[in-house]
Amino acid sequence: MSVRGHVKRITVPEIMARKGREPIVCLTSYHAHTARLIDPYVDLLLVGDSLGMVMYGMETTLGVTLDMMIAHGAAVVRGAEKALIVVDLPFGTYEESPSQAFHNAARTLKETGCQAVKLEGGVRMAETVKYLTERGIPVMGHIGLTPQNVNVMGGYKTQGREQQQWPELEADAQALAEAGAFAIVLEGMAAELADRISGQIGVPTIGIGASAGCDGQILVTEDMLGLSPTVPKFVKEFATLGAQIAGAAEAYANDVRSRKFPEEQHTYAMKKPVNSDES
Repeated sequence: MSVRGHVKRITVPEIMARKGREPIVCLTSYHAHTARLIDPYVDLLLVGDSLGMVMYGMETTLGVTLDMMIAHGAAVVRGAEKALIVVDLPFGTYEESPSQAFHNAARTLKETGCQAVKLEGGVRMAETVKYLTERGIPVMGHIGLTPQNVNVMGGYKTQGREQQQWPELEADAQALAEAGAFAIVLEGMAAELADRISGQIGVPTIGIGASAGCDGQILVTEDMLGLSPTVPKFVKEFATLGAQIAGAAEAYANDVRSRKFPEEQHTYAMKKPVNSDES
């Protein structure tokens, strides 16, 4: 067991060096407790704006604020010591201009202690990515199914299932790589296209609902733990913690109502009085 604070955190160049060599293991995290549990097993933790839906019960990610991302990002940084920490820039905090993006990205890095930010969009965001990376802010890109554009896309639709869509998505990936993105998330994308893009660009691709041929994979932690009521097709549940939590809550409720809990070993007795006559 390592002593906390003596583990070297994975860096952006180390993630980039994994391209085509060793799969990159990524998961989401939104708070310190989960981050601490999963940190030893992953290379990268993403504090995703999916927290709006997972943690706050929102229907989309659009209502997530920068303050929310910073609060959760700082918690994850405190909980993890090995993984590279990336924090999403939420909708409306980077699209207006490169200077707006820099202001909010710099604030995110300073107030959370994370190592990088992630933003959505390809060709249209390349100028912003270049602006940020030239000023010392590592950026992870995100193309394909981009949840912040759910209203434009008309829902959460898989991208690239028709070959006429490929040139635009390939151009998005190439533009981000050339702009300096250190990795690119490919979400909700036809496997054949994800494989093609992974072979075309020189930076790692991180798949989610894409292809096993990507340089890494990411899932929402709550999805793969069986904590979400519904999950997309691309999610494999590696545990069924939702059912276990419900079962534990039921057992607790039954014990409380039947006065089986707390038992003597769960309570505190009064201190015995000190005999003042004893010398």
